[in-house]
Amino acid sequence: MSEHQLKILNIFKFKRVIIPVILGLGVVAFLVFRNFDPEPFYKIRWTFYSWIWIFVAILLMVTRDVAYMYRIRLLTEKQISWRHAFDVIMLWEFSSAVTPSVVGGAAPALYIITKEGISPGRATAIVLITALLDEFFYIVMVPIVILLAGTYLLFRSQTSYLFMNTQLGIQGIFIIGYVFIVVLTSIISYGVFFKPRGFKWILLKVFKIPFLRKWRIQAGQAGDDIITTSRELRGKPANFWFKAIAATFTSWTARFLVVNFLILSITPVGDHFLIYARQLIMWVILLISPTPGGAGIAEFVFSDFLGDFIPVGLTAALALLWRIVSYYPYIFIGAIVLPNWIKRVFKHHEKTESIQK
Repeated sequence: MSEHQLKILNIFKFKRVIIPVILGLGVVAFLVFRNFDPEPFYKIRWTFYSWIWIFVAILLMVTRDVAYMYRIRLLTEKQISWRHAFDVIMLWEFSSAVTPSVVGGAAPALYIITKEGISPGRATAIVLITALLDEFFYIVMVPIVILLAGTYLLFRSQTSYLFMNTQLGIQGIFIIGYVFIVVLTSIISYGVFFKPRGFKWILLKVFKIPFLRKWRIQAGQAGDDIITTSRELRGKPANFWFKAIAATFTSWTARFLVVNFLILSITPVGDHFLIYARQLIMWVILLISPTPGGAGIAEFVFSDFLGDFIPVGLTAALALLWRIVSYYPYIFIGAIVLPNWIKRVFKHHEKTESIQK
């Protein structure tokens, strides 16, 4: 096994798995004890419909993953089976859950897809285009929710966050994050779909600047990735893009609606759309989180953004339920899938090498 492979697999070590679990549970414990009020717990009426809504929330998480599995099969032209697509998505989510959100899971994802028999060039294209599709969803949906919900209702939180050594309010961080996403996505999309070689040339020129020169090799690699992606996507029919975008929108919509049904399980919900809209704003905060999978940050942000939809004293408990449904399963499923996946892909690799010899 190469040094690079060992470095990637190191991401899945136990100590990386336990850190986000401790962070998340620690923040929930702090929020519970800080605001604990036993009275709301006694007022909850756990009816048949409560369990139905929780079940619907779990089904939405399944829908999210099935949509991702469909998309990875579409992007690989069905070279990956449904069974192996499950492994890929679970390990992809697992790697994202145990690495800081600001770092992301692109490197492990590239490694995982390559080990499924996809060439490195195609794997690079697949990882890059999934990122572009995800950003496209966000870029399109944000103006819609702002137009329909209004900034006053979206940015009610008075909490400030430290961003690049500066204390900023929610609206300030959101504007910076959204503009950054739009600009970066636009630049990469232009490079992929219009001028890939010109994009690489510009990158190399920019990284000739003295204080940027030490990253020139990485910039050249990024340019090569854009060229490879452009080559892979050239000539794709409109139907291909429709299916890829539909799968992306289905996945993200299902993910955000999970919270709606979890809240609905304990209390009536008056404005489902506003809950959905605020989660789009939350996503920018979680995107720049320095903790693995946003652990600790996510639970706090949940309480801050959605607390006014939840009975007093139950916000922290519901934040924990949200993470139990939407985050922790990926850690445990990934930990189960990983050993069998390693055994399968390396056994296949050894067979391939044996045949070639």
